Amino acid sequence: MEFQRKPPKIWKTKEDKESMKRLIIVLERCWLETAKVGDHYALLNGDDHHRFLTKYGKDFADYRPDIPHQCLMTLLDSPLNRAGLLQLFLCTEDGVLIEVDPRTRAPRTMRQFQRFVIQLLHKFKIRADGANQTLFKVIKKPVTMHLPANCKKIGTSKEGEKVDIFEYVKDLPSDGPTCFVFGGLARGHVNVDYITDTISFSPHPLSASVALGKLLDAFECKWNVDP
Repeated sequence: MEFQRKPPKIWKTKEDKESMKRLIIVLERCWLETAKVGDHYALLNGDDHHRFLTKYGKDFADYRPDIPHQCLMTLLDSPLNRAGLLQLFLCTEDGVLIEVDPRTRAPRTMRQFQRFVIQLLHKFKIRADGANQTLFKVIKKPVTMHLPANCKKIGTSKEGEKVDIFEYVKDLPSDGPTCFVFGGLARGHVNVDYITDTISFSPHPLSASVALGKLLDAFECKWNVDP
């Protein structure tokens, strides 16, 4: 794991966190669960641990750590993030809340991601190589403790209000934070009590990574972020 080049700004004070312009993404219900399989700990997934999961009465189809991995790469590699206009939280299916430093470079391969998550969930933080910087850390729940008090918190679902995402984002406040909530799971719904509105911006079912990419495009257009 390593740092990218520093973004122009990063929120440091309580006042910055409450008022600084940025898009906040909360990725809920990420299936990131570790277990000792044989002699080693593993990040459980339906492809490699089908028999192990079936043995313990778990549905292997739910275990898709590749989904949050894809989302991390989409978010952290985006021009919006490089401009210092993105903040990210992950919440696992087991209720572990993770804060991501936006300057982090996401693991490139699934194997790297697996090793990284095992270390994170057992040691509760990941530091940059050769630097005293925390890239990912487990933080106290609930996530609302870490969100600006007055920012709009918007959920996404195919059952939500149908909108054109570019027009919808254009009408949001331009000078403060806005939070969007996505699901990091293969199937099912995200039911959280802090969402104020729920929208749908495609007539087709989209993967979380593709949906996030469309939202990022809309905010990059709104804030004139260079590609």
